[in-house]
Amino acid sequence: MQVKIEKLDHYGRGITKIENKICFVEGALKDEVVEIEVIKEKKKYYLATTKKVIEKSKDRITSNCPYYARCGGCNLDHISFEKEQEFKEEKVKEIMTKFAKISNDKIKPIIYDNPYHYRNKITLHKDDKKIGLYEKESNTIIPITKCLLLNDKLNEILKSIKPSNKKDIILKIGNKTDEILSPTAKKNYITSYIGNKKYKVSEKSFFQVNSIITEKLYDEIKEIIQEKNSKNVLDLYCGTGTIGIYICESVNKVLGIESCKEAIEDANYNKELNNATNCTYKLGKVENLTKEITSEYDTAIIDPPRSGLDKKVIKKLLEIKPKTLIYVSCDPVTLARDLNLLKEKYNIEYIRPYNMFPRTYHVETVCLLSKLHSDQHIEVEVKMDELDLTAAESKATYEEIKKYVLEHTGLKVSNLYIAQVKQKCGIIERVNYNLPKSENSRQPKCPPEKEKAIKEALEYFRMI
Repeated sequence: MQVKIEKLDHYGRGITKIENKICFVEGALKDEVVEIEVIKEKKKYYLATTKKVIEKSKDRITSNCPYYARCGGCNLDHISFEKEQEFKEEKVKEIMTKFAKISNDKIKPIIYDNPYHYRNKITLHKDDKKIGLYEKESNTIIPITKCLLLNDKLNEILKSIKPSNKKDIILKIGNKTDEILSPTAKKNYITSYIGNKKYKVSEKSFFQVNSIITEKLYDEIKEIIQEKNSKNVLDLYCGTGTIGIYICESVNKVLGIESCKEAIEDANYNKELNNATNCTYKLGKVENLTKEITSEYDTAIIDPPRSGLDKKVIKKLLEIKPKTLIYVSCDPVTLARDLNLLKEKYNIEYIRPYNMFPRTYHVETVCLLSKLHSDQHIEVEVKMDELDLTAAESKATYEEIKKYVLEHTGLKVSNLYIAQVKQKCGIIERVNYNLPKSENSRQPKCPPEKEKAIKEALEYFRMI
């Protein structure tokens, strides 16, 4: 079947229509005419792969990776690197305009570097016979002997890696030190640098995989800290303390909060390693330690997981109102959701995308927010308890939930399915007028994939 691709979705897949039903096409580019094979048909959408390119885009390149057609490690290696930057910039602009009503002039040009050999870490999976990476949309393991995204020295080790008792095999290399962490290494950690700061990196430690882009990102944060004359800084979701330690010489003190015990242990080790005596680290979930988040802090650096900020954290930030917020995000959708609440008290100065993960659809962003002032803006009182919405108080309508699910998954869901998922999640509904007429009547049950999509929408709208 031949189709013409209308545009790309936010995952880099081509979008077309077959008999008025949306179809997501892996490996296709905008304006291309391609021959496709439908690999999955749902009630409201198709999933397909590209079998042959009939009319090729000028942005298409040939991947040099022998595993690209099957491996789930990357998905943009058929797009020119120049076009990848444009795709990611436009992705951020579209999401911010659509979900947060932020104009395009707030989005700065993307920062990027080498598209290959940037990864300082790889996680290999194994079964009884094979060691490698997962196939796309599968737990099938594809044996590999080289990854184009991986540091050259790790690729050398990859060639001779032997099975171990662990389910996953993790390889890491230290930036500037070239120390290797592997199952056969003598030490259970390595030392790695970001700029002139050195850090302990253990197997479980989170450490950004792209050292070059990380240093550029941290330099921007440090420049903001210096320009804003920040004194007392909150480092929320601090991990192993990398950001706080990187900027500590420019401020009076840093308080880092992190929920992972191993990360806090490494943060305290890194503090001593860099003589960062003005840094303090506390173990616990940020939302559970809001008493530590006080008005003495004039700046907050926020680097949450992909799920974004907990509503208790947003509530507390709006209460103490630090003059500067620096929000580092790995998911533009949850960033947009959180900015919708934060902009009640903050001006969004700019958002800058960073291509932390070249050849994949993922994009990192840094957002700078400054507290609104009464002499420049009309102050609107926002009661804090209004942010702590219960399900009954939430403004998300059934139509908004349907729209979100359709735009993010291509699925169409009914009011009945939404009601069923709400009930499962403990959301109290008003009188249900869709009840069966008799006790023996049967109603269709929400399929698992639609239940998952509805739950994601409920999380986005902070109803669960």
